[in-house]
Amino acid sequence: MTASVGVDLSLHAESAADVVLSIVPATGWAVDETLSVTVDGRPVPPVELLDAHGTRVHRLSLPRGEASIQYRGEVAAPATPAPSDELDPVRYLRPSRYVPSDDQRMVDVLDVGDAAPRELVQRVPEWVSNHLRYVPGASGPTHSALDTLREREGVCRDYAHLTIALLRAAGVPARLVSVFAPGLEPMDFHAVVEAFVEGRWEVVDATRLAPRTHLVRIATGRDAADTAFLTTLSGAVMLRSVEVTAVARADLRHDDHAAAVLLR
Repeated sequence: MTASVGVDLSLHAESAADVVLSIVPATGWAVDETLSVTVDGRPVPPVELLDAHGTRVHRLSLPRGEASIQYRGEVAAPATPAPSDELDPVRYLRPSRYVPSDDQRMVDVLDVGDAAPRELVQRVPEWVSNHLRYVPGASGPTHSALDTLREREGVCRDYAHLTIALLRAAGVPARLVSVFAPGLEPMDFHAVVEAFVEGRWEVVDATRLAPRTHLVRIATGRDAADTAFLTTLSGAVMLRSVEVTAVARADLRHDDHAAAVLLR
C-alpha cells in the first residue's frame, strides 16, 4: 500500500509555548517527507523523539506569534509490523485515563460468557458500531468511554475508546492507534483500535468509515492521551485550523470487517 499524506496546522501562540506534535507516520512508513515549522515567517527547528511502537513525535519551542506547520509525505507500508514486546499484552489490559475498563458498567454491557478472543474481536466492534451514532462535535476532549457508553454518540476517538474499554473488560488487550485514513469522509486524523488475538495485533474500526487495509500508522498508545496530534506542555496555544490529506495510490478496496487485518 502506498499513499500521499499531508497535514497543515495553523496555531496562535499567545505566549511562548512548549508543544508536542504527533502528525507524521510512524517509523518505517515514510519514503520521502518534509516537515516545516515557522512562526511569523521565521523557521522553528522541531526536535524528533521516538516513542513506543515506532511513534515519532516532534517537540517545538514556539515563540509568541502565528505558527504554521506543514507536513508532506509519500508513504509505503513497512515490511514488518510495528515493534511490540512481551509486556504489551499486560500494558494494554490495564485501565487508562479515557478507558476505565475496570468499571463494572463496562463488564455488564456484553454477556460474553466463555467467548474466545477471536469471537470478541468481532462482537465488540459490531456492538459499538450498532449502538453508537457518529455525531461530529458531540463529545469533548475529556470524554471517556463511560461518557460515550452513556450518551451513545461521538466521533472516531469515542468509538475507539469504547471498543478498547469493552475488549479490555472482557480480557482482550487493546490499544488506540491514530492513523491517516485514505477514503475517510470528511478527511481528518482517524482513530482505530488494535486488539491482541492469537499472538498478534489486529486492527478493528467500529466506525466503518475507511478501509483498514489502507490505514497509515501515526501513533500508538493506551488511549488518546498517548496519541493526540497536539499537546501543549506549557504556555498558551490556540488551534486556528487543521487540514489533513490522505490519498491512496491505488483503488480503495471494500473492507470485509469479518476478516483479520494487520496494521503495519
